[in-house]
Amino acid sequence: MFDVLISHIQKKVDLTEEQKIELQSFFTVKKLRKKQYLLQEGEICKCLSFVSKGLLKSYFVDEKGSEHINMFAFEGWWISDFNSFINQEKAVVNIEAVEGTELLMIDHEDYEKLMLKIPVMDRYFRILYQNSLITKDYRLIVSNGHTAEEKYLQFAQNNPEMIKRIPHNLIASYLGLAPETVSRIRKKILLKG
Repeated sequence: MFDVLISHIQKKVDLTEEQKIELQSFFTVKKLRKKQYLLQEGEICKCLSFVSKGLLKSYFVDEKGSEHINMFAFEGWWISDFNSFINQEKAVVNIEAVEGTELLMIDHEDYEKLMLKIPVMDRYFRILYQNSLITKDYRLIVSNGHTAEEKYLQFAQNNPEMIKRIPHNLIASYLGLAPETVSRIRKKILLKG
């Protein structure tokens, strides 16, 4: 379980063997069943969670009761309501398992201790946050400047594993499209060969 986390960290920064062992003491393991919540809107996000196995979605529900997915997280991804986690304020999103999921979780206090105890982890998280901002900026550009078909094709190209694992109605929600639109686009792509 920790192999996935350590491998992910090692892609960004180098850890000594001692640091790899010590790192594990900061995390707890949690398993979720399909459709089980990790976090619900209005709760305080107590942990930053690393997905070692499975798939989660982060979403909010609008005043009409429609679900809007803002993120998927599968193996090797981190997930939380980051504002809630850092500032210990009420969460504005729900996080739910799309598949049975195994997580490595670090609470706010241990997160801060980890940065002091293993300083290279501060750099690791800084790199993640920078990449996250770049990804969010890119997603905003795609969302506002591309056709429905272009949005779907870019998502499929950038996330080939997700296309196979995520139901098309959830992909539609993530892309801000109607499920029927995604079905039509998928059919058109299949007909093209």
